[in-house]
Amino acid sequence: MKRNLFLSVLFVLMFAPAHAQQVNILSYNVHNCIGMDKEYNYQRIANVISQTSPDIVALQELDSITVRNKGIHTLGELEKLTGMHGTYAAAIPFQGGSYGIGILSREIPVKYEIIPMPGREEKRTFIIAEYKDYVFCATHQSLTPEDQLLAVPLIEKALQNLDKPILMAGDMNSAPASAPQLELEKHFATLNDTTSCTFPADRPNQCIDYIYGYSKNGYRFDVQYRKVIEDTIASDHRPVQVIVQIKGK
Repeated sequence: MKRNLFLSVLFVLMFAPAHAQQVNILSYNVHNCIGMDKEYNYQRIANVISQTSPDIVALQELDSITVRNKGIHTLGELEKLTGMHGTYAAAIPFQGGSYGIGILSREIPVKYEIIPMPGREEKRTFIIAEYKDYVFCATHQSLTPEDQLLAVPLIEKALQNLDKPILMAGDMNSAPASAPQLELEKHFATLNDTTSCTFPADRPNQCIDYIYGYSKNGYRFDVQYRKVIEDTIASDHRPVQVIVQIKGK
């Protein structure tokens, strides 16, 4: 009797579905909240973000207390307007403040790390933020293909010993069939539809914004929903949304 019970429990454990968690992700180059009409409008960007009800957002092109931004911390404004938690990484000093990238998240990260990335036209950066059930990375890659390629092994080295599911998002400044994207495919599964263009916002003809799942530490990523948000004015990029189910090892 005990043996049969043991075998039954073993069978359930062996064939039970893997633990799955759903995450709603957005990647958005907000152009420092300057729209296609050349107007600063933080509320407009916040509305675009909030309408998708994301769990986490990768943001690019954020000023922090610069002269051109009239001393405003852009990510701080978006925190207040969305009710989410902000994590900021400066890429370069700029006009008395800094310019960089950030993350908005429902959860406060357990910890985070900022890693410099190559960029000969301007330095770039990479955020690794750890949350309870996953790790989320945000970046804005160089305009130079050679620097984009140099960044890939740096990203892989930073992530290779992490055991949680890893998601990554950002403005990669490279086309889907480019050498940097082909190199990234050795380490990441691309989760967004790369046939849907993201830039420029009014008449998009390029896909340069991406959401990925790290494919080398045993987790799987099943896309439940994906879309490029058809906003033509709030920024010069359209935001990319993916709802993904993470499946355990």
